Amino acid sequence: MYDDEQPAHVSVAQRQAQAEKAVSKLRQQGYSPQPITPFRTAKIAKSFWGHSWCRHLESYSDYESRLPRGRSYVRNGSVCHLDITSSKANAFVCGSELYEIQITIDPLPQTKWADLKKQCSGKIGTLIDLLQGKLSDEVMTIVTDKETGLFPTPSEIHLNCNCLDHADLCKHLAAVLYGIGNRLDTHPELLFLLRGLDHTELLESDLTKSLDTPSSSNRRRIATNDLSNVFGIDIASDDTPIDLPTPVSYTHLTLPTNRE
Repeated sequence: MYDDEQPAHVSVAQRQAQAEKAVSKLRQQGYSPQPITPFRTAKIAKSFWGHSWCRHLESYSDYESRLPRGRSYVRNGSVCHLDITSSKANAFVCGSELYEIQITIDPLPQTKWADLKKQCSGKIGTLIDLLQGKLSDEVMTIVTDKETGLFPTPSEIHLNCNCLDHADLCKHLAAVLYGIGNRLDTHPELLFLLRGLDHTELLESDLTKSLDTPSSSNRRRIATNDLSNVFGIDIASDDTPIDLPTPVSYTHLTLPTNRE
């Protein structure tokens, strides 16, 4: 039995109490912990992005048999800290000791990103729709494709835990991987951060395409009120009467013969 394994009789309440003490210890050491809050639901994640992350990892045989070892840890709040930055996730997990985790994820290759933007162009309504996962079946299929989508393959995920379990995926690492899925429920933009991407580019590519398209009745337009709000000025609409200056009489003026 590895030193991080705890006897089976340790209750959920005891595990949660241990995790709370670990969080308090991190604060005393100068950290600002970002724990995964304990939960009792069967699903680790509920949102489109969070659920898709977990399902994607579970689809690989390398992870399928070992990921479940982290389920109870993430549910009980044993992930005492999870900080997600560009291409990295740093965490602390409470076992019989407090273990330190580093997960590094390779950025999505630019060729894949360019292809994804091209395939999604014109098919995503708004940024809110994107982050809330309110996407068409076609776009969902594109972004979750096992080989060409947004999610990393095992070869693109580099794992490190300082526990004594020398397996490629220990229970602490599994808990953090599930913790990422749980965190995506409330912060879906972190998936793009992990892959080194700017999620707004999925919409910007669509805007660029619309600007390059000849004007038509179906072309997207920014409402006059929106422009006024953005630039802080009053912009007259097409129906707003405009006061023009009094015309100047040129009856007694001699105009030059050469006019440009």
